[in-house]
Amino acid sequence: MRLILLGPPGAGKGTQASGIVEKYKIPHISTGDIFRKNIKEGTELGKKAKEYMDKGLLVPDDLVVEIVKSRLTEEDCKSGFLLDGFPRTVVQAEALDQVLEQMNMSLDKVINIQVDMDILVKRAVGRRICKSCSATFHVEFNPPKLEGKCDVCGGELYQRADDNEETVSKRIEVYLNETKPLTDYYSKKGILLNINGEQSIDKVFEDIVAALGSVE
Repeated sequence: MRLILLGPPGAGKGTQASGIVEKYKIPHISTGDIFRKNIKEGTELGKKAKEYMDKGLLVPDDLVVEIVKSRLTEEDCKSGFLLDGFPRTVVQAEALDQVLEQMNMSLDKVINIQVDMDILVKRAVGRRICKSCSATFHVEFNPPKLEGKCDVCGGELYQRADDNEETVSKRIEVYLNETKPLTDYYSKKGILLNINGEQSIDKVFEDIVAALGSVE
């Protein structure tokens, strides 16, 4: 199963991605993780990406596409994948289509988690992340069993500096403006699945699985 996961900051993509990759036994491909891995390993692609990132610049589309393409050729992607954080624009989506065509592959579905902006802000401001294993919690919607402690590894939880109302609102606005053309693009292809992300974590996952039910 070849999938893309879309959704604004705070929509719960990370949580749902974990469930999807476990259920369908496919790798979770996050562009952020790929960048970090390539930089850590000192690959040619990693070195190029690091040059831009060190200058505070966005990594150009052609380089992002090259890095994703390289990842998709790995053995574990033969049975499928879940792309998260890419594509972000229609230009990247078109480039991905070309890459998949060259590899004789095609996308099955694009999952778009939808959540109202006010709810997203509330979610982001209450988010807490583990310093040790990066597991995420929420003071209201998904609190840890022990306040300030991670349920997974017992590590200390913290709030990201940019998880404040003003920054979060801007981040969401940028995302919505950038991805509207992207959701239109996949909708026209007939592979977009809009999922109501304002429900409980379990219900959102249930709806994703039900929507993917018809995919071979």
